[in-house]
Amino acid sequence: MRTTRLAPLALFLALLASPAAAGEGKPADGAQPSAEAMAKMQAWQASFAPGAEHARLAEHFKGRWNATTTMWMDPSAPPSTSSGTATNTVEFGGRQVRTHYKGEFMGEPFEGIAMTGYDNAAREYVNHWVDSMGTGQYFTTGSYDPSTRTYTFRGEMADPSEGGKRYATRDTIRIVDADHHVMESFETRGGTERRMMRIEYARAD
Repeated sequence: MRTTRLAPLALFLALLASPAAAGEGKPADGAQPSAEAMAKMQAWQASFAPGAEHARLAEHFKGRWNATTTMWMDPSAPPSTSSGTATNTVEFGGRQVRTHYKGEFMGEPFEGIAMTGYDNAAREYVNHWVDSMGTGQYFTTGSYDPSTRTYTFRGEMADPSEGGKRYATRDTIRIVDADHHVMESFETRGGTERRMMRIEYARAD
């Protein structure tokens, strides 16, 4: 799993004030950071600020949604369907969209939480999912295609029935209009990709 960890700005500023950042062998009263150090600080500060990508996520997903889920667990059998709700809130000053999903899976109550954002430094969308059924944490990264109004996220999952062997996943979210979007999840095994799930979301408020 690849993640980008942002050091606290206070720590970075402390590093800038160090003798190495100032280009001197020892501290000196009133020493100023070098131009290079200042440029690095500005780049870090810029990476902290939410931008157009974060505003797009909020525009597309904020609010309460009714969800209809279709799952293809066995390709030779008819799919199963269930319903649920999702409440999406914008968190941390616009930097993340938090999803709280409630529904059912195989007749049992099911609940999950996702955090979706845009990593300015890595220049990609990121999604982190946990739920009440599994012990794993699902992390994906992706992009947005404005021509099709579709987000595409890619990641990996481990299969416990195969000793934890990992397989590739692909999730798409197509924005139909302001009140509807459709998520589809695919997995690739043996070089063949197949659809596992589709969730159709309709705005509830």
